[in-house]
Amino acid sequence: MASRLRRALLAALVTASVVVPLVGAAGPGEVPAPKPVALGPVSVRGLQERYAVNREGIRAAERMAARHGDRRRAAALRKMREPGRHFLSFDGRDGGRAVEVYGDLGRARRIAVLVPGSDTGMETYGRFRDGALALSRQLGPRTAVIGWLGYKTPGTVGPEVLTTGRADGAAPRLDAFVRELHAAKPRARISLLCHSYGSVVCARAARGLEAEDIVLYGSPGTGYDDAGQLHTRATVWAGRGRGDWIGGVPHVRVPLLVTTVGFGTDPVSRRFGARIFDAGDAGHSDYLKPGSAALASMSRIVEGRHA
Repeated sequence: MASRLRRALLAALVTASVVVPLVGAAGPGEVPAPKPVALGPVSVRGLQERYAVNREGIRAAERMAARHGDRRRAAALRKMREPGRHFLSFDGRDGGRAVEVYGDLGRARRIAVLVPGSDTGMETYGRFRDGALALSRQLGPRTAVIGWLGYKTPGTVGPEVLTTGRADGAAPRLDAFVRELHAAKPRARISLLCHSYGSVVCARAARGLEAEDIVLYGSPGTGYDDAGQLHTRATVWAGRGRGDWIGGVPHVRVPLLVTTVGFGTDPVSRRFGARIFDAGDAGHSDYLKPGSAALASMSRIVEGRHA
């Protein structure tokens, strides 16, 4: 028992010590936002109307944030409703949820769904968008990239980032979204690109997922011992840059009284059994950086070519 407690404490201390300086403080407090308009399933024919409805929803949330006195949130929302931005869904409540399309989803033959990790929200949405845009530009026409911020990501200064709790809640929503996307675009090749804590979300949603690839990058682990336990028909990929600090986080799972701390087997280890792709020298936030080896590798996976 003493050994287990020491390992749990080590995992928590290492994670906190390396994450906080890199991504900053925990998520924002509650900012009021209107309840979003109920929308039906995604359909190719209704995309433009859907985009327009969500733009108005973002505008309404911006006004409420401004009245609340949160200028930072209001400024972030103002950028999100700029012309040319296309959102499949938006909900400004409880930290914010947003699903944005980059490219022409109606004509896309390949679709990449980005699932973000911790501390991704309205105020930090810009860096998530930068990565999605870089991937979209790398892939070119007939491919759409979807930034799926469909869950309340854990902060990096709290216990949630060390457990599967947030991922367990997010996984059914991700599964439902991908099923909806597959129904709207049954001939499109769908890949999930899952960063950091987002890889835990994707692993929880993997069983039966309508996707060709699940790509884990910058992953602390998935909560499973090996890729076979994901029970997915998708090809499971894993990559870690040589400059990514997350390789130094202990790959343990330690059961405590009311939860389990840590995510277990290293996804890039032989024991896990994923297909490994070249991530070059990427640091934890650099995988989608223009010109990077990681971006090139993941683009080839999305296109259906070997990494």
